[in-house]
Amino acid sequence: MTPRQAVAFVRKHGVVLEAAAGPVPSLAVAIAGGPIGGSWWAHPRSQEIFELTRAVRDSEDILVCRVVDGKVTYVHRRLWPPLVRAANRFTQKRLAQVREVHTASGRHVAKELAFPKWVPAEVSAEASLLSEEEAVHKLGDWCS
Repeated sequence: MTPRQAVAFVRKHGVVLEAAAGPVPSLAVAIAGGPIGGSWWAHPRSQEIFELTRAVRDSEDILVCRVVDGKVTYVHRRLWPPLVRAANRFTQKRLAQVREVHTASGRHVAKELAFPKWVPAEVSAEASLLSEEEAVHKLGDWCS
């Protein structure tokens, strides 16, 4: 899988877990080609999983948050309006944008931008045109 294909996987599915098992597809499992027993860091394709998850995290069209079961979740831009409209179904913490920041010492630190600060004005406007029922339907069964 290439970085472009990894982003396309998220675009296709709309909501994807980074590596955890859950009610939506997992990018790490897709990259590995099947279920991963234990941590993906121990998987033979761990380097590829790492590189592709970072490529997805770097895409401007993908929100990284923890909306699905508190696990690292990717939400494609096409589903941001429904997510914003259905926001009252989730805690603010789960809707915060998660970003990985590289410190001067080389460490990676997760930083969060609170919801709704990350929401572009056009997404808020589009969200306001949806009913909550429509939003939940567009997000899929995991949200009901």
